[in-house]
Amino acid sequence: MLSMIRALLGITLLLLISCGQNSKDCPAVFFSGEIVNPTSEYVVLFRNDEIIDSAKIDGNNRFAFNLAGIEEGLYHFDHSPEVQYVYFEEGDSVLIRLNTVEFDESLIFSGKGSEVNNFLIEMFLAFEDEEPLIYSYYELKPKEFSDKIDSLRQMKLDLLHDLMTENDFSEKAVATAKAAIDYNSYLYKEVYPFYHKKKTGEEAIHELEDKFYDYRETLDFDNTNHLAFFRPYYDYMKYHFGNLSYMTCAKHCGMENLAVNDHLHFNKHKLVLVDSLIEEKELRNVLFRNIAMDYLLKEHKINEDCDKFIAKFSQLSDNEEHVAEINDLYRGIRSLQPNNKIPELKLLNPEGGEVALSDIVKGKKTVFYFWTGTQKGHFKNITKHVNYLKGKKPEYNFVGINLKTSHDQWVHLLHENDLDVENQYRGEDFEEVQRAFIIDGLNKCVITKDTLIVDAFANLYYSF
Repeated sequence: MLSMIRALLGITLLLLISCGQNSKDCPAVFFSGEIVNPTSEYVVLFRNDEIIDSAKIDGNNRFAFNLAGIEEGLYHFDHSPEVQYVYFEEGDSVLIRLNTVEFDESLIFSGKGSEVNNFLIEMFLAFEDEEPLIYSYYELKPKEFSDKIDSLRQMKLDLLHDLMTENDFSEKAVATAKAAIDYNSYLYKEVYPFYHKKKTGEEAIHELEDKFYDYRETLDFDNTNHLAFFRPYYDYMKYHFGNLSYMTCAKHCGMENLAVNDHLHFNKHKLVLVDSLIEEKELRNVLFRNIAMDYLLKEHKINEDCDKFIAKFSQLSDNEEHVAEINDLYRGIRSLQPNNKIPELKLLNPEGGEVALSDIVKGKKTVFYFWTGTQKGHFKNITKHVNYLKGKKPEYNFVGINLKTSHDQWVHLLHENDLDVENQYRGEDFEEVQRAFIIDGLNKCVITKDTLIVDAFANLYYSF
C-alpha cells in the first residue's frame, strides 16, 4: 500500500512539474487508486447525473484519471454496483484504496484533497452507525429528542471545526461538509412525528412546540443547486416535503387517517408543494422524479389513479429522461401484474452457467428472494427467515438471487453458510435484474406458480 502511494505521488509530482512548462497540458485534478476484489472493469466518474469520464482497471487493480478544467465540487464514482462521493478542487491529487467486500468501510483517501473526502466518508459511516441509537430516541418527548439530535450534530460540527483549523478548505468545500452533517440531522426531526407515533402507539401525531422546526428557517431551496444530487440533502428534501404534505392534508383536507405512502391525493400534494416552493430547475426535477417513483413503487397497481398521477407528473417535470423513466417503470409494473408471465431473464448458477428464469420455476410454486454479500446483517437475517418459511410453507420452493457480489465471493458465501446451491443464483447485471423484478428493497420477494406471476410485490416478512 505504501509503495503504491509513493509511486502514484511520484507520478503526480512529475505532472505538476510538467505544468510549469506547458500549462495547457496540465491536469487540474489527478484522481487514482487501487480497488481490491474489483467487481467491474471500470471506474466511472459522474458530475450529478452526467458521466465525466471512465477509467479501465489495470492488471494491478489500479485506475487513474487526469481531469483538466473541471469545476470544483462534489462528484461521485461508480464501480458497479457500488457508488460513493469524491470532492475535487483544482490542483487536487486524490488517491483512494478500497476493498469491495467492505466497500464504504474500507474506503480511504490520501494525497492532496484527501482531508475533506475522508471527513465526508467518516460522516457517512457515522450516520449509518447511529441509526439504532436514533431509533431508540423516537420514544422520547419532542424536547428531549430534539436536544439529543442537536447534541450529536454539535459533536460533528466540532470535528469539522477542528479539521478546518488544520486545513485550508474552500468555502464551497466547507459548505458541502457542513451539509453532510446538517441535513442528516434535520432529517431525523422531519421523520420524528411519524416514528414517535409508531413507537409509542399514540393515536394522533404528537403536538410539537414551535421551536422544534427552527432549522427550517435556514433552508435555501434555490442557492443549493450543487447539492441537488448529494444524498443527505436529497433525502432530507424528500422527507421534508413528505412531512409538509402530510400535515397540510391532515389539517386542511379532512384526511387525518391519510395513508402516507400510496394515497393519490397526498402525492399530488407533494408535487404541488415542490412546484410552488422550488424554482431551481435541477432540484425540482429530481424531487418530482422521486415523488413519482415512490408513488408507483408503493401503489404498484394499474388503475385510473396512476394514470392521473403520471399525467400530473409529466406536466410539471421538464426533464424528458425522467418522464421516460417513470413511463418505463409504469410499463414494468404493468408487466408484473398477477397472471402475467414471469420476465425473460437469465441468471448464473454456482458453476457459472446461464439458467433461464422459466426453467427455474417450471411446474413449481416458487418464491424468489434477494440478498447481497455487502450487507452481512441482512444476509444473516434473511437466511434465517427463509429457513423458517421453508418449514412453515413447504409447498413453496424458495430461490435466492444474489446481487452486487462478485462470483467468487458469492460461491464462497454459499459454502460458508451451507446454503442449498441448487436453489441459489446470481444476477450478473444488477440493473437488468432490478428492472425485471422492480427491486426497491431487499425484503421484497416475488411469488410465482409455474411461469405465471402470483404476486410480484410481496414482502418476505409480511406476505406469509
